[in-house]
Amino acid sequence: MNVQTTVQDATPAPGNQVAQRSFKGRALLIAALIGAVAGAAIWAWQTLRGAPPSNQLMVSGNIEAHLSLVSFKDVSSRIVELPFDEGQWVEQGQLLARVDDSNYRQQAAVDEAAVQVQQQQLASARQNLVAAQNTVANDQADFAQKNTDYQRFQQLWAENATSAQSRDQAETAMKQSAAALKRDQAMVGVAEKNIATSVANIKNADETLRLANITLGYTVLRAPFSGVIVERQTELGEVMQPGTPVVTLADLDHVWLRAYVSETELGRIRWGQAATVTTDTFPGKKYPGRISFISSNAEFTPKSVETHQERVTLVYRIKIDIENPNHELKPGMPADAIIELGRVNPQRASDGQPIIRH
Repeated sequence: MNVQTTVQDATPAPGNQVAQRSFKGRALLIAALIGAVAGAAIWAWQTLRGAPPSNQLMVSGNIEAHLSLVSFKDVSSRIVELPFDEGQWVEQGQLLARVDDSNYRQQAAVDEAAVQVQQQQLASARQNLVAAQNTVANDQADFAQKNTDYQRFQQLWAENATSAQSRDQAETAMKQSAAALKRDQAMVGVAEKNIATSVANIKNADETLRLANITLGYTVLRAPFSGVIVERQTELGEVMQPGTPVVTLADLDHVWLRAYVSETELGRIRWGQAATVTTDTFPGKKYPGRISFISSNAEFTPKSVETHQERVTLVYRIKIDIENPNHELKPGMPADAIIELGRVNPQRASDGQPIIRH
């Protein structure tokens, strides 16, 4: 049996082929226009987002904490107490470390005994003064009597009622009494000076004891402020020397942003200028700050810092202080800051000291 198969030609008619090509061209054109518009929109959004207004300066950097190397002062001894480790939070005044204080306690005890000795010497000097004063009073009475006796014998001798020898003996007794009076009056002066010396010795002993107690207090190391221990440089049993760091304490309540500005923008910032700091960790949250330091020396942009200008240019380091009561900003965290810029006074631009206007 013969089967006949008819094959239909799939080639479209000439008119249909032209219509399809026209439709595809229009579709491609529309797609290209949509892509161009979208690309322009994305570019504009990124440009506007990355470039602040001309009256603002954006800087980038890293959060830093104020660090304090805490060490013992004027004491050298073995550490016997070290209650904290790295990463722990400590409050102001809290114990950080303690060294063996037996030697310093003994010195304080010796100085306290010296104070007591000087106090006893002062009491003895006052008693000597009282005794000297009583002796002078007795000498004054004796001199008065001897002087009266001499005057009486002088009168009798003038009337030939007594011998010259008796008169001479009365005169000698009067002179001896006067000499004794002067001697004992001098002893009163010596006793008074001894009291003044004892008072000075007591003051010196008191100050020595006070110094010993101060040094004894240095055997206990306390936190100068509230913060976190970022590094502990010693261990129990080590003998510490004065000034050797024990721990490194970071103040997280007051942090700062390390950033850099170009030379062209240097004249538009000043100390105390306000800044707004933001981070990627807390998007949308702003932290107020102020410029607290502007370096006077130029340097190449550090590799670890990203700026909005070429990395090969010279920049100046600045510090922006930031209050951080909630401790959200951590050391090493990247952050951005917007600084409100002023205008340079052209009248002062020639002498290198521009005036900032706001």
